Amino acid sequence: MKIYTKTGDEGQTSLLGGSRVPKHHVRIESYGTVDELNSCIGVVRDHTSDETIQKWLVNIQETLFTLGAELATEQGNVAVKIPHLEQSDILWLEERIDEMDTMLPPLKNFVLPGGAPVVSFCHVARCVCRRAERLTVHLAEVESAPELAIQYLNRLSDFLFTLCRYFALLQNAVETPWNPRK
Repeated sequence: MKIYTKTGDEGQTSLLGGSRVPKHHVRIESYGTVDELNSCIGVVRDHTSDETIQKWLVNIQETLFTLGAELATEQGNVAVKIPHLEQSDILWLEERIDEMDTMLPPLKNFVLPGGAPVVSFCHVARCVCRRAERLTVHLAEVESAPELAIQYLNRLSDFLFTLCRYFALLQNAVETPWNPRK
């Protein structure tokens, strides 16, 4: 199988199921941003030696592939056989958030992204996750989106924020509070 097919040279691409759409279509933007998020999470994974967190991140990356497949499937096509998000995927994120949160000091201020490279990379992933969520909300408004997609992305951004704070704790990094101008 060749990597280049030349079928997208005119600015169109195929959804799972065969429909052709412009590469700027909101569905393409949605799953393309989920793909970008998956890559960002790979960077985070590569910057931690904590085996438990690495396993968590692999689980998330696999789930993001599932979400990407759902987003890439043309609207209403039930003939394409793909895995689907499940409520248990969201509950799993909530359990990990609660697990990390028990070890974190209470949050009293907004914190500035940064403190250690892995914290910063995780904040970038969180921001890309929020963009994927916004695009998926837009997709849901103009066509349709997988039932659990928005919930999953919303909870994943919460997970990533908590993971940022957890990484800061593990690395003894300073969480810099935001000091709003007066």
